[in-house]
Amino acid sequence: MIVSPWVWYLTIGIAAALLLFDVAVIGRRPHRPKTKELVVALGVYVGAAIVFGLGVLALEGGQYAGEFYAGWLTEYSLSVDNLFIFLLIMARFAVPEKLQQYALMVGIVVAIVLRGIFIAVGAAAINQFAWVFYVFGAFLIYTAVKLAKEGESDDEEFEENRFMKAMENRFPATGDYVGTKLFVQEAGKRLATPMFFVILALGTTDLLFALDSIPAIYGLTKQPYLILVANLFALMGLRQLYFLLGGLLKKLVYLSVGLAVLLAFIGVKLLLHALHENTLPFINGGDHVSVPEIPIAVSLGAIVVILGVTTVASLWKANRDARDGIAAA
Repeated sequence: MIVSPWVWYLTIGIAAALLLFDVAVIGRRPHRPKTKELVVALGVYVGAAIVFGLGVLALEGGQYAGEFYAGWLTEYSLSVDNLFIFLLIMARFAVPEKLQQYALMVGIVVAIVLRGIFIAVGAAAINQFAWVFYVFGAFLIYTAVKLAKEGESDDEEFEENRFMKAMENRFPATGDYVGTKLFVQEAGKRLATPMFFVILALGTTDLLFALDSIPAIYGLTKQPYLILVANLFALMGLRQLYFLLGGLLKKLVYLSVGLAVLLAFIGVKLLLHALHENTLPFINGGDHVSVPEIPIAVSLGAIVVILGVTTVASLWKANRDARDGIAAA
């Protein structure tokens, strides 16, 4: 798939314009978005992603369209897992409800920039070192096992990482929020506001999640352009999901298990691809290993089934537990 430089520039330019417009509008009028506003915006992003995939289908064929849809769904599902942490961050920093949308928006912009760097680094590594697929595959399987063992998270507090603790020690801060401002002048001193630390926490937390999501999407497509656009669509709709699914998230009790299965599946796919592409000196005298590769159509179908079963099973268990609780009372 050959993408002209002007297509890259146009895509990045449109995404940047939309994000900056959102930040400017929300910054001038911070508020708790209404359901209609959220549904319309989310519908636009989801619809745009579907149309983009259809455009890829028409111009590049079903293989690349399937890779985009598989990558987009995977990034979206992994992003939903991020929302649990985002909720904890908002609670930890006691972000006023009307300011949460602005914090999320700026945090998402930071996350997109950082993920863009990760995507570029991943593409460069793959082009130079084909064996990196072994690393990606093994890492995803390790993450899947770890995630499955953790299961449903019962943590009710956000634990700050070392970077966040260092930043809080580095910058003197005000005790209260000052609208959407990140810094203010008080008694001749420049002080950070809690909003500054909230945005740092959101952005750096997403970066940690990108350690899983970027290798995962490289297991579905090797096209940096499709990876970038899939991440853009997933992250640009994350703010709406945060408000729409806030209460529903607690009912997705099997989400960690579902994501573990998804990551393990993609990890195996990456290892099979690595065995198919590389020669191993200790097997068949250094010849290519004859192993099957998982077609993108099978990958897309597996992703849809895994996410569908996870959602249905989670809602069924949540409803059953609710009925049992009422009966016990």
